[in-house]
Amino acid sequence: MVDVNPATAGVRALRLAAGGDEPEALRRVMELLFYAYRDITAEPDRLLARHGFGRAHHRAIHFIRRNPGISVAELVEVLRITKQSLARVLRQLVDRGFVVQETDAADRRRRNLYLAARGEALEDQVSAPQQGRLSRAFRDAGPTATDGALQVLWALADETDRAALLRPTAPDRRRSA
Repeated sequence: MVDVNPATAGVRALRLAAGGDEPEALRRVMELLFYAYRDITAEPDRLLARHGFGRAHHRAIHFIRRNPGISVAELVEVLRITKQSLARVLRQLVDRGFVVQETDAADRRRRNLYLAARGEALEDQVSAPQQGRLSRAFRDAGPTATDGALQVLWALADETDRAALLRPTAPDRRRSA
């Protein structure tokens, strides 16, 4: 029987090309990760460029949306970038009305970050093509693909990040509307 599902047929073809050689199969996986990352970021990159933004902006608005009220220090930790690098990105997002920065009532040194309505709209816009691509890929790969992908990505993520990944999306901790 001929496999007409492009996702599973592609996997079989890649396995055959590796010839049962596990290191070669892993190189194929690495190569696919490069291609997948390139392709899943291409459309968001184009959309962000219209605003003069890049991937750092995308990551910032993603994590601010997933964690409303996240502090600048927490965001630096999640993104694993310097505070100086984040400051440039945040300055652009705040100055252009995509992100709102509020001083924490309990700790005046802490700045909490929220997406403004404009930021939520941008995050929706740049995430939609990625969600569509992922949805199609998982549908094509079959009913167990989502769980398999979650297992692999979980195992690839640093153990120190796993507790944060298990938390549900934080409620909006904003003091004012």
